[in-house]
Amino acid sequence: MLFDYMTLKLIWWGFVGVLIIGFALTDGFDFGVGMSLPFLGKTDAERRVIINTIGPTWEGNQTWFIAAGGCLFAAWPLVYGAAFSGFYIALMLLLFALFFRPVGFDYRSKIADPRWRGAWDWALFTGGFVPPLIFGIAFGNLLQGVPFHYDDTMRMEYTGNFLTLLNPFGLLAGVLSVAMLAMHGATFLQQKTEGALAERARRMAMAAAGVSIAAFAAGGVWIAYGIDGYRITAMPDVNTAFMPVAKTVVRASGAWLDNYARWPATLALPAGALLAALAVVVLSARRRTLAAFLASGTAVAAIILTAGSAMFPFVMPSSLAPASSLTAWDAVASHKSLGIMFWVVVIMLPIVVMYTSWVYSIVRGKVTLEHIRDNEHTAY
Repeated sequence: MLFDYMTLKLIWWGFVGVLIIGFALTDGFDFGVGMSLPFLGKTDAERRVIINTIGPTWEGNQTWFIAAGGCLFAAWPLVYGAAFSGFYIALMLLLFALFFRPVGFDYRSKIADPRWRGAWDWALFTGGFVPPLIFGIAFGNLLQGVPFHYDDTMRMEYTGNFLTLLNPFGLLAGVLSVAMLAMHGATFLQQKTEGALAERARRMAMAAAGVSIAAFAAGGVWIAYGIDGYRITAMPDVNTAFMPVAKTVVRASGAWLDNYARWPATLALPAGALLAALAVVVLSARRRTLAAFLASGTAVAAIILTAGSAMFPFVMPSSLAPASSLTAWDAVASHKSLGIMFWVVVIMLPIVVMYTSWVYSIVRGKVTLEHIRDNEHTAY
């Protein structure tokens, strides 16, 4: 093997993070555009403009979600199994919400009836709003700990239910997730549209950025003073394979801040998130649309990295039995599996990035009302 086991475990922590951020940056603005559709589009033509800003690329963007899920299954099989057991109802709601996107895009313009198109507009809103909400709530619950444990035969048991996920901190995390992707979608729209529609998108971007700043700051204070984090106090050699219960974990106030004290450079992540979101407000107010979109992407990435750096090496903490918590050290596949998949990612990920960049270079430019009128029967 080119890398030892511990190094591959670290590399795969990074790979999963890259895929999650790639998903948030690409499909994230698709979600933001979808949730803005019934509010920013005042006429059917304007709503078609909104839809066609993401029409050529949304399917490709969604492959980042598939890739992230596939890597989660391949690299962290125990996390995949525990998450799909514990968050089953939430994930089914996510799946059904995603169903609205392909059928909404394809069927909305089939019938020129306001009631038909209005119904599909709200379906696309659901497909844009519900997934970020669920992702945020799920991550908020990860920071608090998930009620599962392994018994003496290493069978995982989850004791929570869907309603326990809807706790105050989980809902705050859901608000942050929705707000930051609404901001990202609105900055994309103000870059891709013009006139009154772009102006409404500008106002939405500024408002969503403000909510993101408030929710992110409130969540940080809550984590520091109101939520116990998790800390590993003893564990086997991380360069070997071992079961989750072989380590010792304690819950402690402020434990999620340990990594920031250990590696002070990581403090740049939460600071960068706040500054980038503030930059969205300033740049949008000055109508510097491309810079605002780039600032929005920076804010989204920094928010995700802030949470990830705080939790490392935890992936899915257990609130019932802290020793059962899943981490980057003990939830992984075998050394050989990680090594083979490393080369798959190294070869395929640059190809995906280059292809995605090429597609966006082809469809660059604004979508206008004239474009919709000239392509009445081919545009969404």
